[in-house]
Amino acid sequence: MALLLFLFLVTTLTISQGDQETILHKIQLLRPQSGAGGDHLPGLSCLSWRLGVETNNVVGWITVPGQCEDYMGHYMLGHQYRKDSRVVVNQALLYAQSLSLARDGNDVWVFDIDETTFSNLPYFAQHGFGVEPYNPTLFKKWVMEGKAPALPESLKLYKKLLSLGTKIVFLTGRPEDQRTVTANNLRKAGYHTWEKLILRGSSYSGKTALVYKSSERKKLEKSGYRIIGNMGDQWSDLLGTNVGNRTFKLPDPMYYIIIKVGWNSFEVLDFKSNDSTELVLDY
Repeated sequence: MALLLFLFLVTTLTISQGDQETILHKIQLLRPQSGAGGDHLPGLSCLSWRLGVETNNVVGWITVPGQCEDYMGHYMLGHQYRKDSRVVVNQALLYAQSLSLARDGNDVWVFDIDETTFSNLPYFAQHGFGVEPYNPTLFKKWVMEGKAPALPESLKLYKKLLSLGTKIVFLTGRPEDQRTVTANNLRKAGYHTWEKLILRGSSYSGKTALVYKSSERKKLEKSGYRIIGNMGDQWSDLLGTNVGNRTFKLPDPMYYIIIKVGWNSFEVLDFKSNDSTELVLDY
């Protein structure tokens, strides 16, 4: 049966400029399921599937199920995604405000970048909200445009942390050759200062996101920094070693750094670097 209706949604992405907030109105077209790609799972509740993803119970998926494209579009571009992000950030704010910092310049907060600091919704809205298989060429083209907006809730947290005397570390799976465009995009989106911007160097080729981020956090702590908070949209941002005193998981049901667990091995696909490696667990 042919689908006759297109659904339009309006989303607002807020970018703070000084004390004034500018609201960017984006009208996105939600395409019909027919020909949209993705796997169709009979009897699937998209809301329940999203909950399973966010709680790290649904693992091993490559794309959002095809019949969930419209649901995912409504979630991401409607009010619920922002509300869910706001709950996480409000808890982070309460936690940060409760701390008594040493004021020696060594307290840091680690932020992931994509879907944590930045929102890539302008890209994903044109590519099925995760229904289409990841295309590294197209995603890199989007990144190199350097126009990803801030996730407003994360920008609010960032500003509050600075006012409390916390230093900011950005730790991203983006490769080192995207340093300039990433730094410029950060400033354009309202993130004007930071202690460190860590991108994935060639020495981590073939290593998992868990290994990479754990290693870089360990280096921070060996240098004398104290990681008082750690925020990301992927479980690979928050698991592993040296994760910090407290972690905060932002919602992101559009893609996943996949972990396939076996009795003695697992495979991790790093969405942002398109790097897949099998590790043998040492019991």
